[in-house]
Amino acid sequence: MPKKPNLVIVESPSKAKTLKKFLGSGYKIEASVGHVRDLPKSELGIDVERDFEPKYITIRGKGEVLAKLRKESKNAGKVYLATDPDREGEAISWHLMHALKLDPSKASRITFNEITKNAVTRSLKEARGIDMDLVDAQQARRELDRIVGYTLSPLLWKKVRRRLSAGRVQSVAVRMICDREEEIENFVPEEYWSLDAVLTAGKDRLKVSYAAADNGKFELKTREDADRVLSDIKGEKFTVADIKTGVRVRKPSAPFTTSTMQQEASKVLGFPTAKTMALAQQLYEGVDTKDGAVGLVTYIRTDSARVSDEAYNEAKKYIETNLGAEFLSPERPVYKSRGKVQDAHEAIRPSYIGLTPDSLKDSLPRDLHRLYRLIWERFMASQMAPASYDTVSVRAAAGDGERKKVFRASGSILNFKGFLLIYDKGEDDEAEAGVSVPKLEVGQVLRPEEFLPEQHFTAPPPRYSESQLVRTMEELGIGRPSTYASTISTIVARRYVVKENKLFYPTELGQLINDIMKTYFDDIVDIEFTAKMEEDLDRVEDGEIGWKDVLRGFYGGFSEKLKAAEEAIGKIEVEDEVTDVICEKCGRNMVIKYGRFGKFLGCPGFPECRNIKPFLEEAGADCPLCGAKVMVKKTKKGRTYYGCEKNPECPFMSWNRPTGEACPECGAYMAAKGKKAVCSNPECGFRKEMEGEENE
Repeated sequence: MPKKPNLVIVESPSKAKTLKKFLGSGYKIEASVGHVRDLPKSELGIDVERDFEPKYITIRGKGEVLAKLRKESKNAGKVYLATDPDREGEAISWHLMHALKLDPSKASRITFNEITKNAVTRSLKEARGIDMDLVDAQQARRELDRIVGYTLSPLLWKKVRRRLSAGRVQSVAVRMICDREEEIENFVPEEYWSLDAVLTAGKDRLKVSYAAADNGKFELKTREDADRVLSDIKGEKFTVADIKTGVRVRKPSAPFTTSTMQQEASKVLGFPTAKTMALAQQLYEGVDTKDGAVGLVTYIRTDSARVSDEAYNEAKKYIETNLGAEFLSPERPVYKSRGKVQDAHEAIRPSYIGLTPDSLKDSLPRDLHRLYRLIWERFMASQMAPASYDTVSVRAAAGDGERKKVFRASGSILNFKGFLLIYDKGEDDEAEAGVSVPKLEVGQVLRPEEFLPEQHFTAPPPRYSESQLVRTMEELGIGRPSTYASTISTIVARRYVVKENKLFYPTELGQLINDIMKTYFDDIVDIEFTAKMEEDLDRVEDGEIGWKDVLRGFYGGFSEKLKAAEEAIGKIEVEDEVTDVICEKCGRNMVIKYGRFGKFLGCPGFPECRNIKPFLEEAGADCPLCGAKVMVKKTKKGRTYYGCEKNPECPFMSWNRPTGEACPECGAYMAAKGKKAVCSNPECGFRKEMEGEENE
């Protein structure tokens, strides 16, 4: 009798396609297409009275998938559950065990950090049972989020308006943005001054900055302070008091974790976190190349910076062969991970070092290739030698006794690129300027050519960009990096915050919801409380506490606050934002409304007047053809473009945002492209740097 083939169940068809390259005819690969069971959408789905017993049901539309998997599992020799190597993946495998009624003696769990032949083969040899600690940690998270979402959201619908929501993590993110806005509004700037001097030594010039008086006092708070320093050294020559030379080493950053990948993709590529995670998932599961479907990177949900021996040796060989032995780190780099990590995971890295970004340029779509290049270069740089700089610091003094004042200048020159040969993004350090300090000697006299006093004011803390919000949430222990993308998408979709020029601003609605949460559910939006909850979930994963213990400890106080809020909060009216657009049917000023597809203009006379219009935002530039306003528009497929408000009379449109400037070379309009303003005339080619981050 022929041997039955083994069945391997993965989550996605892309992963199944990639696995088929490594597993022969003795294996059949099928996909569950994500989750197969969950709590019902129509109700809480948790029996609080029966110790938080969950009510799992088959997800709508998964009947055919499960029927096929049941049939295949009955005809299989062994069943291997190969869902993702994390809590959620473990829970999906557990749900598959129940939904397919698999015999534990016949079914096994396998995990692999990368989809390569060695990793998959090794995982089959190390097959195990379901890790219930991981499953329980996921169940606890799911129920906590469901309890908060399914009890607070109806409260907001009743007291404020429909389509609102509250969540265990999203509410904290909104609070962080609102708190930052309050800090900015309450900030009182303080004046201070800087004082530079340009000194000459023959033909050489040296710019120095005021550092201290002889008695050690340094601060210049007012113009009078700066003038007092200038008065004390008026007519005095400067003498070189001290010269220090040295070498400074700059080490590479660790390879990516989920959070640092999101941050760097936002800063360097301009990608929102949701886009980064979607692209990274494709790279992990497998993309079509000339060699077939290939998983290009390791698992992309990880908080570990660990690198396997195999990966290190492969990187070492590549660096020595292609870059030179001097560019290899003299010792194997070891990077510390932030907080508690799942050490079974590695850092995010390329699965095959030899598949360089250049070799895949023609095989990958542009944005997929850009993210792959970022991951490949960051990993390779992390295994390379540090960069080295020659440094020089000069102290020059003027005046005598109590009137003596000290000025300083320092500079550094790159003498060995090291990892910067591969990865020079300046993510952990200020940009290195090749400041040249002329050759000087101690005791040498320098003549002051000019003094440059300048007034400054302290600045308020900056608003959060997407990368800064992700970084701060990780530092505070809020949520998990794998959920940041969905959290940010939710608070933007609910109109609690808006993103303008890549920065988050709270809306009036967001501030209202935040005030409600802070008043009636202070622990839900308390950062320390939320971080403690994440620690408890980690303890469940480690088997230290039971998952229902976490729920019991949370629910008692929460249910009491929910009841109190129901009684205390009255109906709250949120007024619509009035525009200067006049309704042509009834003459009222139209207001901004929000629907499933974003903003639109509606008549406030509804239901008597049902007039609606698309809402168009100004792009901040005039049309280069007719002088009218350029508006931000979307195609039917949702792609953003820029068109004239007088369309169709005026045909102007551009995929890149016009800057409002004319090209100094040919007079054509300039458009934002990446971090540069580029001439729209392809025959001209003029471009210049722009301030701020890259445009999405």
